[in-house]
Amino acid sequence: MGYARKKTERTAAAAAGGKVEVRPAAPVKARRGDSGSIWNMQIGGRRQKTDMKRVEVLLFVSELADLLEAGMTLGQALQALSNQGEEFSAQRFVCQDLCERIVRGENFSDACARHPKTFPPLFSNMLRAGEASGAMVEVLRRLGDHYERDDNMRGKIKSALTYPVIVLCFGVVAVIGALVWIIPQFQKVFDSMGAALPLPTRILIGMSDGLIHYGWLLAIIAVAAGVAFGRWRKTAAGVRKIDGWKLKAPLIAGIVASGAYSSLAYTLKTLLANGVNVLHALKICEETCGNAVIGNALRTARQRVTDGTTISGPLASSGVFPKMMTDMLAVGEQAGDMVSSLEHIGRRYQKDMDRNIATFTNALEPILIVAIAAVVGFVAIAILMAVFKVSSSIG
Repeated sequence: MGYARKKTERTAAAAAGGKVEVRPAAPVKARRGDSGSIWNMQIGGRRQKTDMKRVEVLLFVSELADLLEAGMTLGQALQALSNQGEEFSAQRFVCQDLCERIVRGENFSDACARHPKTFPPLFSNMLRAGEASGAMVEVLRRLGDHYERDDNMRGKIKSALTYPVIVLCFGVVAVIGALVWIIPQFQKVFDSMGAALPLPTRILIGMSDGLIHYGWLLAIIAVAAGVAFGRWRKTAAGVRKIDGWKLKAPLIAGIVASGAYSSLAYTLKTLLANGVNVLHALKICEETCGNAVIGNALRTARQRVTDGTTISGPLASSGVFPKMMTDMLAVGEQAGDMVSSLEHIGRRYQKDMDRNIATFTNALEPILIVAIAAVVGFVAIAILMAVFKVSSSIG
């Protein structure tokens, strides 16, 4: 990947000789919320970025692991990474803040938890397990693998959905342009002939007139509907409804479900492998799974696990997870090797996701071609029927 070369160059420069150049921090004017996290910051009239993106977190984790493995202390490594960041970059701000908190005596995991938008609960909990076991470098390596794997899955899903969205947008723009500018020109010609027009042509002209005269009203209704839908989808009921639809929608369900199952298996495997207990691991997976339906099933499973039951039983009874997944999980529980079973589950559903993406892209092209052909064909037939009607009337 592109970040690997950049990581190697920056890490080598920072670790050379084990020396770190310390730069004075820029004066900061900050406003802090009740939790102590900085939520708004201005430096010299420019806005300071305070939250790193996922790709930046992946680079940060990999470089930090390299520096610690090279013999640096945690404070030196964070200072080196902050010096490499640009003046108003999020990495510089986060690394400086982490370094200051560590100097004041906070644990690294607690300091990372102060930046929830940059470091999710998975991150801080795994670091806490690494601090307890003394395997911080190994934990950082596993976090890097997890972020890279998760980003690859997200990238595949986004790339599969980009093409249809672009085609549909261009199709809508083309249809609106035809109704607003092209159809009225034909209407003038047909009106001058004075002939009775066939039904498809009258429907097409009516759609054109409605869009021209009441387009502003349709736009207002569309914006209002979009705003109302946006507010509804943020409610608990809306989130559950939409997430449930994602797991059942044709073509999309296979991609979303396989990606969610694979990500869940890898996350749970990473947490259990680093010493996080099952109940806490299920709670973290519930918060980071990204699907309300799966999150509710995990919450129910966590409540039943406290009663002494296994994980696979409650997950199977929820009806959300496929039988193959819960059966493989049950085998791991019986063998006492949950980590290996979760690794196999993650790989299996990652392959399923790749196959579903290929199926989606292969099926989408003919579907879009048929849909566009139907719209274009309707417009062409409506105009040709009117031309033949007018010609026969003149004859």
